Amino acid sequence: MRPPNLNSLRMFDAAARHLNFRLAAEELNLTQGAVAQQVRRLETELGHKLFLRQARGLSLTDTGRRYHNPVRQALALIEDATNSLVPAEQKVTLSVPPSFAAKWLVPRLPHFEATHPGIELRILAEEALSDFKHDGIDLAIRLGPRPSDLDLQSECLSPLDMVAVTSLDVALTLKDTPTLENLAKHTLIQDGHHYWDQLLRNAGLTAQKRLLQFNQTALAMDAAMNGLGIALVPQIFLGNPSLQQVWRSPAIKDAGFYVVWPRRKAPNQARKTVVNWLLSQRGDAH
Repeated sequence: MRPPNLNSLRMFDAAARHLNFRLAAEELNLTQGAVAQQVRRLETELGHKLFLRQARGLSLTDTGRRYHNPVRQALALIEDATNSLVPAEQKVTLSVPPSFAAKWLVPRLPHFEATHPGIELRILAEEALSDFKHDGIDLAIRLGPRPSDLDLQSECLSPLDMVAVTSLDVALTLKDTPTLENLAKHTLIQDGHHYWDQLLRNAGLTAQKRLLQFNQTALAMDAAMNGLGIALVPQIFLGNPSLQQVWRSPAIKDAGFYVVWPRRKAPNQARKTVVNWLLSQRGDAH
């Protein structure tokens, strides 16, 4: 028997991982019909049925399951050997909220550059949700509940722990352990998430002085640093010694910063390296 065509094996591998010809085709940038045809041809050449076609997708036969494991290993070996001779272009585009970029990511980039000089990390600072299919985005960091879309993979970078911060001069005017009621007597600063509004409303309180409004957390933090009032911000953003933490908000359940990437994209070592680096920074305070 002649060795199977390498392209057929790649299509078989993608179909076996996704158990779906459509998703395999999207990964390989081919048509669903082309993938299905190549898999049928491979089954004919081998003389074995590899998949059971079902109404809602595919399932591997026992033969297909035994065949897929060594095929996956062989393709990975070929990919690694090829990359060692001609390294693939190591570029990763990361979409992040602007304030996350300014207050958390940028201060850590020198470490990334020093430890991963072969990867070009492109930062796109934007609030809008990313369209992984059309925006050329490899990774995104977003604030909210854990993504429930089955087409996405995600890892929690940090829970949403909110703290009140201000300048040293303003902090000296506060009690040692101020309550929310005490804080409401001072000028409050909030961003587009309106967390002060939510906390005060839930506690039956109102701000007794001005409530300064900014559309971005980074601007609210800068305003607090300049003595304009007390800002409520994610603790993960702290690191500037000019800001004093004076109060911790009750926990906000089921919310955090998540690293998100598409499940169906082909394996990408550079993207995996960036994900691992981001997660390694979780306990690194500045």
